[in-house]
Order: sequence, then C-alpha cells, then structure tokens
Amino acid sequence: MDILLLHSAYGLRPAVHSAADRLRAAGHQVHVPDLYGGQTADTLERGLELRDGIGNEELLTRAIKAAAPLSDRGLVYAGFSLGGALAQNLALGDEKARGLLLLHGTSDLKDDASVDDLPVQLHVADPDPFESHDWLNAWYLRMRRAGADVEVFRHPGAGHLYTDPELPDWDERATEETWSVALGFLDSL
Repeated sequence: MDILLLHSAYGLRPAVHSAADRLRAAGHQVHVPDLYGGQTADTLERGLELRDGIGNEELLTRAIKAAAPLSDRGLVYAGFSLGGALAQNLALGDEKARGLLLLHGTSDLKDDASVDDLPVQLHVADPDPFESHDWLNAWYLRMRRAGADVEVFRHPGAGHLYTDPELPDWDERATEETWSVALGFLDSL
C-alpha cells in the first residue's frame, strides 16, 4: 500500500522517519515529503513560527504537489498533528484515496465535504490541548455526515505528540498501542 506520511509543525524529524520505517517494515511503500524545506524545530513555539512563516495555504499546496504524482495509485494519507490536518484535506479531495490515518490532529471540514465510505482512523491523547473532547465529538459527527467510516482512539495520560520520543509528550505505552492498532487498520484496507 502507498502511504503519504506528513510531518507535524516540528518538521521532518527523526520520529517521522522512524514511523515511516515502521510502516515500511510492515510492507508499505511510504513517501515522506519535507514540507518545511529542511527546517525543523526543537520547540513547539519554533515549530509554529515555521508553520506561520510558510503559511497554511502554502503548506497545503506543497502537500498537494507531493501527493500528485502518487495519487493515481490510491494513496493512504497519514500525518502527525499539522500533517494530519493536511492529510485530512488531501484525502477528502482525492476520490481515489484508500484511507486516512490521523495521528494527533484533525482539520475542520467544509459543509459540502463528501466521501464514499473512506476508512478513517484517528489517534489522540486524552485529554489533548489541541483536540478537545467537544471538538472531537463535533469532528466525528461531521466526518460521518460526509460519508467517512471513522474510528477514534483516545490514549489517556499521553501528551499531544506522544509518538515522538524526543519530545516531552512521549508516551511509550500509548505509542505502541497506537502503532499496533494503526498497522491493523492499514492491513484491513
């Protein structure tokens, strides 16, 4: 399966490469574009500065350009936090999308969003400072109305980007649970 894996606001850090390696070891073709042009951040504040300096529209344009040569294969879109938001936008706009794997992040939906039983799996910390319960409940209902087949997994006690061992949010147990469930999801597509 071809997977487009998009990094978080921290940029293309070692944790993203490790995730791609984990997916490759499970037999998937993984494409990991660098939407920040080689820049990475060690702090959330710096990551948000990088994101804001590039701009959300430009980041989406870069993600679209990365997906374009691969989209005829029926991609699974995946991403971490900001990358998850971008992946969601790409998947909802690609009628050939085979699935959507969101790690730590979602995006708002347009009222006219529509997909045909798109398999979606979301993994988030519980609680998550960027993905409140109210937001996630509303997001889930909007995704279902759009036609997505959605599963949400909340990981109690984990920090927002709990799959990155170089960040204070890291939670080994939640990371292993996430990857176990996510790999099963990908195998089902």
